[in-house]
Amino acid sequence: MALARRAAAVLPLFGAVATAVALTGAAFFTVAQAGCHDSGHFEQQNGTLQFVGGCVDGQDLPAVPKTENARYQLPGDNLVKP
Repeated sequence: MALARRAAAVLPLFGAVATAVALTGAAFFTVAQAGCHDSGHFEQQNGTLQFVGGCVDGQDLPAVPKTENARYQLPGDNLVKP
């Protein structure tokens, strides 16, 4: 009976490890099949970090929607306040 309890207690651990191994394998397979040979790197320019290289072009990404803030002037806003 003690052996059955011990086996029942260890079974969820084996299930979790098997799931982690399967997800890790799927992640490695996905990255290997992505077809991107230049993974890119970060460079520091003017005190900020910028991502240089990689397979994603900035023009492929959707534009950030411009929201108007009626109460506060934010840096970069070109709103004319009444």
